[in-house]
This record gives sequence, structure tokens and C-alpha cells, in this order.
Amino acid sequence: MYLSRNLFSGKRKYLFGLIFLSFISVICVAFNMTDSDDFVFARREVLLRRIGHELLLQSGDSTSRVLPIKKIGENEYQIKFENDISFQPASLVNITRRLLAKDPLSGDYIVNVLNCDNSSVAYGYAISKNKKDDIVACIGRKQPRACYMVNIKFNSAGINSAKNKYFLGSLSFLAFVGFVFLRSVKPRKTLSDGQKTNMYTLGSALFDAQHRKLIINGKTIALTGTETRVLLIFALSPNETIERNRLQKEIWEDEGVIVGRSLDMFISKLRKKLESDPNINIVVIRSKGYKLEISHQ
Repeated sequence: MYLSRNLFSGKRKYLFGLIFLSFISVICVAFNMTDSDDFVFARREVLLRRIGHELLLQSGDSTSRVLPIKKIGENEYQIKFENDISFQPASLVNITRRLLAKDPLSGDYIVNVLNCDNSSVAYGYAISKNKKDDIVACIGRKQPRACYMVNIKFNSAGINSAKNKYFLGSLSFLAFVGFVFLRSVKPRKTLSDGQKTNMYTLGSALFDAQHRKLIINGKTIALTGTETRVLLIFALSPNETIERNRLQKEIWEDEGVIVGRSLDMFISKLRKKLESDPNINIVVIRSKGYKLEISHQ
């Protein structure tokens, strides 16, 4: 009875089942990806930058920059500063303990403050979930102004344990999604020609996303991988405002810390490559983002 009511053909059922199994596989792999691919780790880097910011304020510096957070090893990060700083060990301990308490994967960690010139350890301590295991000394001795780097190494055992908990917690959700998917009887939507071939018509230009190129008035213009990703987002939503945060998230999230000016640079490069077609223009929508405007002749 149920089979007779199903709108899918046998081949389509098989295809949908295969897609569903692939979906589960992708989800499972995602839970075991490297640290930089996880939202939690991206959030951790923001916390590390906040630690650097508060250290600068404690040093009486409210104008110089915290340099980009650098990952220097497995679960180990480095905070560097534009100018020399001084610091109170007690304040450093309190700042890291308060801010890293917001990181669900930061159980145990070791902090070492290094001298920039020879990488010698100027101050260090260890923090544990069990406060009895904390190792903190010499907190009353203010460190002189100098060039310092702050290295923070996290215990990977705690990270793996938290990942396992997230994975187990997702199993029930996956089971529910699988049930709904297999019971669905909605016809599959027909893909557009552009989605099938990765070819998009933008004004009088032809955008070949697969081969990373633009063809305008018979002229072929090569695109970089990042330029292709940016233009593809616009091509899928022409004449619609794309928020700046969405562009940054979809393009650079996997690479760790996002540099805001990078987006402006790639938008500028795309504008130059599109300028030979007067019907296409990437415009700024103030306080929102960008829009690919395509006028029809």
C-alpha cells in the first residue's frame, strides 16, 4: 500500500538513499576534522585575541594592536603584540582563567610568556579543571616592559573527550533526520542548467565556476580560487544584498582568523575583471554588504 503511494521511482529511491548515506558520512567526518575547521576553535581564537587586548589595557596601552593569532602546534596558539608591554602575573592568570572558562574545550592548559629576542620563558603557569592541580608561582612580581609572546597550549585529551560527547549527542538527531528524509514523498526539484554545468550567465559575461574563468566579449579572464568562491556566491543570488559577515564566514572560516580587509581586496579585483561588461557591477550596500547588480539590455 505504502509503496503504491510513493511518488518516487525505484531509481530515484536508490539515489535518495545514497545521498542520505553520504550525508551521514559527511556529518561523521565533520566531527573529526582538524581544529581550524571547527566553529568552537574559531571562537577560541577570538577569546585569545581578547586576552591580548586585556593585557594591553593592563599595560596602559589602548591604541596599539594585538597581532593575528598564530597556531604554532597541535592545540597550541601564540599571541603577539605590536609594541612592548609590561604585565602583572596575577592579572595574566586571572584574565586567562576568566576568558578561557568560556571555551567548552579548554579544560587544562599551560601558559608560557616568552621573550621575543631569544624565546626564553619570562613567566609560566599551568591551569587545570581541578584547581588543586594548578601550578602558579611568583604572581606578585611585575614583569618589566619588553617584547613578549604569550603561548597557550591546551590539553588534547579534554578536547577529544568533548568531541566524543558532541558526536554521541548528535546520533539521535541524525536518526530523526534519516527517518524524516526516508519518509519524504516530495518530488526532487529540477536543477537549473547553471547548477548542472557550473556555468552562469551574468549580463553578457559567462562565468565558468568549475574552470575558474570569465568569458566576456570572447575574452577569457582567469580567476583565482578565492575570487571564484566570492563570485559564485553572488552568481547564486544576483541583484540581492549579500551580508559582509556571510561572505567572510563562507570564504575564510576554514582558514582560522579572518582578516577584514581581505574581502575588500578580492571585491576590488573582481570589479576590475568585470569592468569590461557595463551591465555588471558589484556595489556596496552601506552597513550591510555587497550586491551583484546585473542590468538587462
